Amino acid sequence: MTYPKAVLVLEDGTVYEGIGFGYPGVAVGEVVFNTGMTGYQEVLTDPSYAGQIVVMTYPLIGNYGINADDFESARVQVAGFVVREVCEEPSNFRTQKTLHEFLADHQIPGIAKIDTRRLVRKLRIYGVMMGALGIERTADELFDLLKRSPRYDELDFVQ
Repeated sequence: MTYPKAVLVLEDGTVYEGIGFGYPGVAVGEVVFNTGMTGYQEVLTDPSYAGQIVVMTYPLIGNYGINADDFESARVQVAGFVVREVCEEPSNFRTQKTLHEFLADHQIPGIAKIDTRRLVRKLRIYGVMMGALGIERTADELFDLLKRSPRYDELDFVQ
């Protein structure tokens, strides 16, 4: 599969370039991380991650696919998803969709092939910060969008 270019920008000016997967759009949100080796599907549907761009620290994500039995809520909660490497061919008898298909179906952009260790180290040292993730967008476009967007703590995710 051929993946488009993707960019993640942080409010401090840091730019990460990689490949896009999932929905070919844009997400703005607070950038946080999860250190689990498994459970990415639960992370995607966990209400505690509502509106956030989640970085997974485990290097390969998507290897067991997606199935509806493991959802934490009725919908996808994250705004965007960041991984080191996305698995194209999951290996699990329960797989109903690939991670790419699932995110595309739910209009969630993802970025892969970035140094997630470096990104998480930055977040751990300086704290979570706002970010914008875009597929087939420039860093300048994303910075402009980020400047115009409300901060995470200005939004209400309780419905």
